[in-house]
Amino acid sequence: MIMDKCIFCHKEEIVTDFVYEDDLVMAFMDMEPINQGHVLLVPKEHFLDVDEIPDKLLAHLMTVSKKIVSALKEIYHPDGYSIMQNGGAFNDVGHYHLHIFPRYQGDGFGWTYGNKAKKVNAEIARKIKEKIFT
Repeated sequence: MIMDKCIFCHKEEIVTDFVYEDDLVMAFMDMEPINQGHVLLVPKEHFLDVDEIPDKLLAHLMTVSKKIVSALKEIYHPDGYSIMQNGGAFNDVGHYHLHIFPRYQGDGFGWTYGNKAKKVNAEIARKIKEKIFT
């Protein structure tokens, strides 16, 4: 995505309420929340995927996400919470962002996937491990 067309690169175009901001990141309410309290946490610098983000900034995103989770737990007393991020073609905005939202038993949000059998074995684990350590 071209950065001049990226809404998250243009803070002035974000039309929802902000809950956090510093020099590196900003957090604001999701316009289509999964549950009340759904927050998006975004680096101010443009990145698409997690593997593009410098480690120091990624650590900062996690630190801020921890603060947001603490606030959500105190305000909403949820059964749990979710932190998720979609990458590549599944990032519908084209700018890295974390979804952080309270979860409740029976809230209807779920993890779904096809019925096609998937392989889980030592060879797959070996290939991933090899790529991680090379």
